Amino acid sequence: MSAATDTLDRRDAVDLAAVVIMLVLTFSWGLNGVAAKLSNTGFNPVFLTIARSAVGGALVFLWCSWRGVRLFERDGTLPAGLLAGFLFGAEFTCIFTGLEYTTVARSALMVNTMPFWVLLGAHFLLSEKMSVMKLAGLALAFCGVALVFSDKLSLPSPEAIKGDLLSVAGGVLWAATTLVIKRSPLATASAEKLLLYQLGVSSVMLVPLLGFAGPVFRQVSIVPVAALAFQAVYVVAITYVVWFWMVRRYPAAGLSSFAFLTPVFGVLCGGLLLNEPLSIRIFLALGLIGAGLLIVNRPQRRKE
Repeated sequence: MSAATDTLDRRDAVDLAAVVIMLVLTFSWGLNGVAAKLSNTGFNPVFLTIARSAVGGALVFLWCSWRGVRLFERDGTLPAGLLAGFLFGAEFTCIFTGLEYTTVARSALMVNTMPFWVLLGAHFLLSEKMSVMKLAGLALAFCGVALVFSDKLSLPSPEAIKGDLLSVAGGVLWAATTLVIKRSPLATASAEKLLLYQLGVSSVMLVPLLGFAGPVFRQVSIVPVAALAFQAVYVVAITYVVWFWMVRRYPAAGLSSFAFLTPVFGVLCGGLLLNEPLSIRIFLALGLIGAGLLIVNRPQRRKE
């Protein structure tokens, strides 16, 4: 069976099955922050990025081979693919390192500012002018970010600001990867090939940096090993593939309306599973960023 067969049963609207699947996916991505925090106790952040990418990439490659997805055709995507992979590796190194200092809740809010950095980048680099409504969503989101930085009650330590800044950097690098894809031949490549560029390059480029991140192995036990396996096997190799299938089957505008749920689940999972301090400002910031995401992802009406 080839990937092209997915388009034969494309739906015109998001149905109940899609809602359930999107709830599972966004919850999984929110829970991923908890898994990253736990895996940090057993391994250094650079090793985590390498292992996550290598294991997940190998599984996605096997899936593509089984599905007959073409990966090695000459399509002019190699230079941009290498750049996207470099940015991807830097992104997750920032996120994993940031989680050593800050909470999952704060990190989830900062990383998920990515759509707003894309909006700014597209405005200045791609000549995609933002509407007044999207500008309002951007303003709401940055008010939320300001609230996070001003919130002292949920700070786990004085060094948490360092982790917050690294998480913001992760969101910016995520946005930069998206802009590279939009401006290059990668825009016409398959989603699986895009993912494998990022996983493959990031698993190789970071090897020379292993020695600069401290001891590779920390307090290795079943918990950090299981957390790493959850990220590599389930999040990367399963949820991302399911997401690709969803994008082929359902309208993108309908799916994008679920974007605000990932930071919601990230904040809740950090508080409930790790007993992280959650203040009223964190929930206000979550509301502002979530509202901004809804506005930015709202499809524009076409003019007649």
